[in-house]
Amino acid sequence: MIEIERKFLVKSDSYKSLASSKTRIVQGFLNTDANRTVRIRIKGDLGFITVKGKSNTSGTSRFEWEKEISVEEADALLKLCEKGILEKCRYEIPAENHVYEVDEFYGDNEGLTVAEIELNSENEAFQKPEWLGKEVTGKVKYYNSQLSKKPFKTW
Repeated sequence: MIEIERKFLVKSDSYKSLASSKTRIVQGFLNTDANRTVRIRIKGDLGFITVKGKSNTSGTSRFEWEKEISVEEADALLKLCEKGILEKCRYEIPAENHVYEVDEFYGDNEGLTVAEIELNSENEAFQKPEWLGKEVTGKVKYYNSQLSKKPFKTW
């Protein structure tokens, strides 16, 4: 499956009052190779393993495969992950026919808040709320796999 998404910085916390849900996420990476990443995630009371391929040149799309696993399996796999486990809260904000996923990071990435929106095509029009900041789609340092290696606080 191909994932198409755009990524933005967030310039205010006014999105919080619009959120339809808030979920704690802990995630790590078994592999952060440039051509593929293998992510382990605990999202609320669910576990997941995800494989993502290399992004296209614009950074908007890439292959993604995800499978739900038990929280116990995810917890065990997190212990095998590369250094740099990420912790964040994800807020889901409906916006017309889309949903923004806004990640507020903790730990070594505290102070960073990023919004992503999944699209059906790279050129699809979408609503840009006032709290949305600068676009960072395709900027590798904002990839979660890179934030686990070089946290926001070290920039």
